[in-house]
Amino acid sequence: MRITSTSCICPVLVCLCFVQRCYGAAHHGSIKVTRNQTKHVEGETEVHHRPKRGWVWNQFFVLEEHMGPDPQYVGKLHSNSDKGDGSVKYILTGEGAGTIFIIDDTTGDIHSTKSLDREQKTHYVLHAQAIDRRTNKPLEPESEFIIKVQDINDNAPKFTDGPYIVTVPEMSEMGTSVLQVTATDADDPTYGNSARVVYSILQGQPYFSVDPKTGVIRTALHNMDREAREHYSVVIQAKDMAGQVGGLSGSTTVNITLTDVNDNPPRFPQKHYQLYVPESAQVGSAVGKIKANDADTGSNADMKYTIINGDGSGVFSISTDKETREGILSLKKPLNYEKKKSYTLNIEGANTHLDFRFSHLGPFKDVTMLKIIVGDVDEPPLFTMPSYVMEVYENAKIGTAVGTVTAQDPDIANSLVRYFVVHNTEEDRYFTVDASTGTIKTAKIFDREETPWYNITVAASEIDNPGLVSHVPVGIRILDVNDNPPELAREYEIVVCENAKPGQVIQTISATDKDNSANGARFHFSLDEGLSMNPNFTLRNNEDNTASILTRRRRYSRTTQDVYYLPVLISDGGTPPLSSSSTLTIRVCACERDGRVRTCHAEAFFSSAGLSTGALIAILLCVVILLAIVVLFITLRRSKKEPLIISEEDVRENVVTYDDEGGGEEDTEAFDITALRNPSAAEELKYRRDIRPEVKHLPRHHPSSSLDSIDVQEFIKQRLAEADLDPSVPPYDSLQTYAYEGHRSEAGSISSLDSATTHSDQDYNYLGDWGPEFKKLAELYGEIESERTT
Repeated sequence: MRITSTSCICPVLVCLCFVQRCYGAAHHGSIKVTRNQTKHVEGETEVHHRPKRGWVWNQFFVLEEHMGPDPQYVGKLHSNSDKGDGSVKYILTGEGAGTIFIIDDTTGDIHSTKSLDREQKTHYVLHAQAIDRRTNKPLEPESEFIIKVQDINDNAPKFTDGPYIVTVPEMSEMGTSVLQVTATDADDPTYGNSARVVYSILQGQPYFSVDPKTGVIRTALHNMDREAREHYSVVIQAKDMAGQVGGLSGSTTVNITLTDVNDNPPRFPQKHYQLYVPESAQVGSAVGKIKANDADTGSNADMKYTIINGDGSGVFSISTDKETREGILSLKKPLNYEKKKSYTLNIEGANTHLDFRFSHLGPFKDVTMLKIIVGDVDEPPLFTMPSYVMEVYENAKIGTAVGTVTAQDPDIANSLVRYFVVHNTEEDRYFTVDASTGTIKTAKIFDREETPWYNITVAASEIDNPGLVSHVPVGIRILDVNDNPPELAREYEIVVCENAKPGQVIQTISATDKDNSANGARFHFSLDEGLSMNPNFTLRNNEDNTASILTRRRRYSRTTQDVYYLPVLISDGGTPPLSSSSTLTIRVCACERDGRVRTCHAEAFFSSAGLSTGALIAILLCVVILLAIVVLFITLRRSKKEPLIISEEDVRENVVTYDDEGGGEEDTEAFDITALRNPSAAEELKYRRDIRPEVKHLPRHHPSSSLDSIDVQEFIKQRLAEADLDPSVPPYDSLQTYAYEGHRSEAGSISSLDSATTHSDQDYNYLGDWGPEFKKLAELYGEIESERTT
């Protein structure tokens, strides 16, 4: 079967189609030959026939973007078996078959029913088959072929990354590369010139140029100055078909900014400046500003200001404000209009970041002259010193001159000055100042030992202008006068042992003086010269502000004398010297051999404790009272009577309470307390001696059983009735106490108070019948019984 393509309908492409068709039949197409082999019966010779020609096929081409009214003819399928009688049916399957591509099943003509876009799909793979209409059997094997979409120039070039923003340094050399732009064309780059792009510049000449093939943008002028023009908008066009007429084009914008370089030196707008500064300006304050202009920006415009010479270089200083790039002029020393009325400064402004490529455009610095005029200001008085220190002796009389402060009007007028003390604290009231002369005097008598230093503030103001006031601090030191005698440093408790030896040091003493070291640092110790020589002790001055007490004899006795008194005289080294006398108390004590104190006389302790006569009398009185109490207690014990009721049979104590007002102790015979006790606690019944209860019916040999049958309540009522009717009892009430606690339990008493000290022969097996509460007791008694039996 032969496939015939008629897609080359353009007259220009007739030759190409012819060459392609021939080339395709030779190379792309293929001839499938089917070998018809007939198998004979065994023994017969195999017969070979000439094979038939199979499919003859090639690639089909269809133009994209076909806009005609009729379907576009693609090609024709033809089988060698087709005799033109319509017996052959052609079938087309694969991509787009039946929708995009249709086939005439009789003639084999293929048409395209839709407009195709190569940029969406470049080719379609289909399958062709020829069958016999009568038998529906294939006449040829199924074969695959391709329909390629042939490109036309229907896509313009596009800049996918635009618009562009780029920078280039100013003053760059011509031809400096700025940016490379790239346009893409969706058409087929392998077919024709549809995708061959050429670049050109539409806007931005003569400053920039573009390479037509690579799209590289370059500078086109020498020394492009940012200060002249900073921003450029360049339009680049990309055109396909190699730039020929009829080609499609696209464009983009490239925004180019020239970046700054340091190609401009700083310049002061003026060569001479003048600045007014009042003389009252404070040291360290800013008094003016100056600025040099620089056409550059950023770090290229940074500069530093310096004072290179002038008579005011020591009075003024200049610094640079990094934000505003201004020179800040500050005052280093105070101004005085009366001494100097003007200053001249030469100020230089220089760039700090230099670019040596442009050094030929320099120098990158400039100088200007600044004249400073000092303004006259009415100033407050000025003290001759920033502070004063004065001295005055303590105990000086009121009105004693301490010192003088001096202030003058610094102005030319030289007005008179008045002085006064600023009363900020209480110390300021201790001194006065002469308003005209500034002499400071005392207003009280001072004690250095109380306050050694005072601080006051003296003010000075002009008489003509009292509002202008200046202040000065004045420190006044109180000088020492030797007005305090020395004293012992502390109270000394001196002890001398009975076995002391002559020349033995028993104590070292020291002294203190409230005066300072000039009047009290050197002390001299001695014994009182007014007394005769002490035979017991002596004093040695150690020449180091201390003295030692020494013994003068061998032994001391507490029984003979237990306390000695030693008067000591202490003098200082002041002018004039002062002295004081102190008496040391020395106690005699018994000591061990190593010198440790063992005991001292009792009187010495009382004396040291400071007991007065009244305290001793009170102690003796307390002792007498205690003795009297002891004697009274013994007397009462001896006069105490025997107990009223003694019952050897009762092991417990009895408390008998009486609430009678008559009868006395004889009333205790009116009843017997044992008669009213718990019947179960009594060993035998006891009755009142004056009344015998009738209990003849109770057997004597069974006391426990008879007691169990007694009704105590009836018994008490009976006794009460008998007591009320009995004429022999005392005719007054008596209190009877009953210790009965109720009926006994079924188990009886388990107390050991009435138990015999020896073992009983009683059988305790009945305890097991009393229930779980008595289980442990039954086990204990059972074990004891079993052990005793054993």
